[in-house]
Amino acid sequence: MSIAARQTRCPDPYDPERGADAIAALPDLDAALHPLIAGAAGCSPYLAGLIAREGAWLTYAVDDPEQAMDALIAGLPDIALKDLPDGLRQAKRRMALITALADLAGVWPLETVTGYLTDFANACVDTCIRKLVAAEVDRGKVPGMGADVLATACGMTALAMGKMGAGELNYSSDIDLICLYDETRFDPDDYFEARTAFVRVTRKMAAILSDVTGGGYVFRTDLRLRPDPATTPVCLSMEAAERYYESVGRTWERAAYIKAHPSGGDVVAAQRFLDTLRPFVWRKHLDFAAIQDAHDMRLKIRDHKGLHGPLTLEGHNMKLGRGGIREIEFFTQTRQLIAGGRDPDLRVRGTRDGLQALAKAGWVPPDHADTLYDHYRAHREVEHRLQMINDAQTHQLPTSDDGFARLAAFMGTSVAALRDDLTRRIEEVHGLTEGFFAPDAAPTVEADWAADITSRWPTYPALRSDRATEIFKRLRPEILRRLQDAAKPDEALREFDGFLRGLPAGVQLFSLFEANPALTQLLVDIAATAPALAQYLSRNAGVFDAVIGGAFFDPWPAQEDLNAQIAQVLAETHDYESSLIAARRWAKEWHFRIGVHYLRGLSDARESGAQYAALAQAVLTALWPVVTSEFARKHGAQPGRGAVVIGMGSLGAGQLNAASDLDLIVIYDAQGVDASDGKRPLATRPFYARLTQALVTALSAPMSEGRLYEVDMRLRPSGRSGPVATSLQSFTIYQQDEAWTWEHLALTRARVMAGAADVAADVAAFRTDLLSRKASGASIVKDVMDMRERIADGKANASAWDAKIGAGRLQDCELFAQTAALRAGSPARSTGQQLQAGVANGWLSAADVADISAAATLFWQLQAASKLLTGGTLDPDVLGEGGRRLILRETDCDDMSALAGKIETYAAAAHRVITAKLTDGS
Repeated sequence: MSIAARQTRCPDPYDPERGADAIAALPDLDAALHPLIAGAAGCSPYLAGLIAREGAWLTYAVDDPEQAMDALIAGLPDIALKDLPDGLRQAKRRMALITALADLAGVWPLETVTGYLTDFANACVDTCIRKLVAAEVDRGKVPGMGADVLATACGMTALAMGKMGAGELNYSSDIDLICLYDETRFDPDDYFEARTAFVRVTRKMAAILSDVTGGGYVFRTDLRLRPDPATTPVCLSMEAAERYYESVGRTWERAAYIKAHPSGGDVVAAQRFLDTLRPFVWRKHLDFAAIQDAHDMRLKIRDHKGLHGPLTLEGHNMKLGRGGIREIEFFTQTRQLIAGGRDPDLRVRGTRDGLQALAKAGWVPPDHADTLYDHYRAHREVEHRLQMINDAQTHQLPTSDDGFARLAAFMGTSVAALRDDLTRRIEEVHGLTEGFFAPDAAPTVEADWAADITSRWPTYPALRSDRATEIFKRLRPEILRRLQDAAKPDEALREFDGFLRGLPAGVQLFSLFEANPALTQLLVDIAATAPALAQYLSRNAGVFDAVIGGAFFDPWPAQEDLNAQIAQVLAETHDYESSLIAARRWAKEWHFRIGVHYLRGLSDARESGAQYAALAQAVLTALWPVVTSEFARKHGAQPGRGAVVIGMGSLGAGQLNAASDLDLIVIYDAQGVDASDGKRPLATRPFYARLTQALVTALSAPMSEGRLYEVDMRLRPSGRSGPVATSLQSFTIYQQDEAWTWEHLALTRARVMAGAADVAADVAAFRTDLLSRKASGASIVKDVMDMRERIADGKANASAWDAKIGAGRLQDCELFAQTAALRAGSPARSTGQQLQAGVANGWLSAADVADISAAATLFWQLQAASKLLTGGTLDPDVLGEGGRRLILRETDCDDMSALAGKIETYAAAAHRVITAKLTDGS
């Protein structure tokens, strides 16, 4: 459809005489377009010149501007190499003319205007590379290459950076390119010759695009964004570029690559190169240090351009100045850098797409994102009008009244309205972005009470660097203020000091705290309450990322959702080691989440125990296929039907604490197969033994993200003396004929966690049948009495506060519940369900169960709290005020004396029931 049919606005003719001359030069033009032509030419000497020079083409193009642009771009590859300088310049004049008129008429929105400008630039770059590389090949200057590889430009490519990469070129933009070549296409001995040819191509391309001739220029071309431009050639190998970014790449280069996009030549190789840089651009942890880097860049730009000070519209730089285009772009890109490593949806190139993605993910309020993009569009429109006047790469507002009058006419408004609109928008952009980059300074706090501890902070590893010290200097007053507000400030300070002392580095974490003040309070709460969790944070500070990820305080997910989440994380890794590291990172965040929820009273001991167990199950479910796949790669598939991983003890019962290890056994069914069939086959028994060892290593080996769990396999048949993996046949025979009562008791809590579904079903069925058949065992009660005596003898000096060991305490209650389940032949696993099985078969009364359940609950509350708070047995003398409050909250006691009395009473009641029932034996 024609421009005339869609026109919604029109500039005023600032110079009516020049406007009239332009109309006169277009006798065949639709009269409905005369006001548009008069306004464009009357405001812009540059457009007046284009109209005079390309009037005949314009008369055709205005009937369907999209079709005209598409044809213009499609025709570029048809221009012969010798005609390329003039042909591209003519195409540029025509593109500039039709784009300007469609923009001024309101026919194309900003996104269409910048999209066509970018598409045209990419087509020019691609045409130049292909024709110039072909010429080098014809001259025999590209070693080993012939006409058959010209479709890929012999591996040469150009990356579009900045606005070009984002599809947002402005009207008179220069273009930023990084030219590369794929060195893997050449023999090492030919690298230098190939590079020389590609450097020649790059220089010729830059000249074709940039040189100003009688026909104008195509695009000013800037090649300085490449690695170390002062010392590197204008086209360098992908391997050299990758090595540079991995070793010395800086934050501004990471930000630049957010918008990078293949422009021309071998775009497949270009995309492959960008894929290799993904870890450089998108960090695995939330990267709040990028805020300070971006702020420093802003200040350097302002210093260099002299752009500090209050807003004055005359001469104000709409790109780099206060409240300008760059502020919005920096705001968007920095937020993307912070979170894009964890959220692939944020890895978009355009400003509008970036703001929308950030709003959707909760990083920017939706109304702020909408407001910023509205101002961005308005700023870009002003920028385009400024550049259209004389085809100048300018972003500065006029400095004279006449200049503002011309700009207002070009915008189709009055000077007063233009000035008011500019001021409002600039100040609002500044208000929305400045606080993000330069938050208000924190108030100072007198810290005499802390001087003996804080004086040693500068010696800690986290404060080695000047940058970390500078950020922490800004944080320190607020941290000390919050520590002073704790119930016991000295205790809180002491534990925070332990946290700080254990940090290996500080810049990233301190930046995270500076950008998210609420995290400071959370850290103080943890330091004041749970020293063990604070120490955990010192070693695993990256888990703080999860707190601000948006879902940290959501309800606990269903098991299948948890399984799906870690499966997705592992699916995105590229090798075995990265899978193990990713699993550790994911599990640590969830482990931390459980602890924080428990600490804050969002969950209780029972719920946190179930969540720790669900987390372990998700890890095992997801990691077992990864381990077996890696093992099969070396040794072949599992012989027979495969193996299953069985959780024993507290894991099987679905109740772990913050410091629990995993009790596991592995059972396999080889179905008579003697060996595996891989590259390095193994006999069946050593195959499954080594596979089990691989699983244990995957779970417990220390890596860059620590370890997942300690693993205990002593509950396997024959304990330490038995094989680490047991065949199903041996397992069933052993359990039926040789196992001790304690092993049958352990089996009451067994639960399959991962592995072959059919083997899992057989193991579950055997367990149910065996427990049913062993229920009539005459020695069960006597054996359990003997076990209690041995436990008591071995732990005679247990603390009065020990939740686990002692008559009527947690271990005693759980052992008795397993006894009840075994006597009843019940498949129940949890303590509560096992006790109810004892009621169902008449062995226990409701009153018996009430006493034991009350004790089991109390001692689990103590166990769960003490493991989270201190990592060990409860000791009130060293427990801080915050920790005591948590324990009293959990146990519903007013003070520690009342709790001591409750412990004694509940343990005695449970002990009486257990002793009576075991002694009676009925």
